[in-house]
Amino acid sequence: MVFETQDEAEWHAYMRRLRAGEIRELPIDESMLRVDMLCGRLVQPTTYRLSLFVTASAGGPGAADRIH
Repeated sequence: MVFETQDEAEWHAYMRRLRAGEIRELPIDESMLRVDMLCGRLVQPTTYRLSLFVTASAGGPGAADRIH
């Protein structure tokens, strides 16, 4: 996970900065990003989440257990 918030305005501001190239630690290739919006309904607030896909060669979780 790269970024998470329950504030919709903060989410939109972060995504604008990302697309404008102001956030350098993430790849420019948006196909490597995963966007989730977890709907909260009445009890939980909505959560906005941005994650980065990690390839097996990058050593993500469980990488040592994978058969190559």
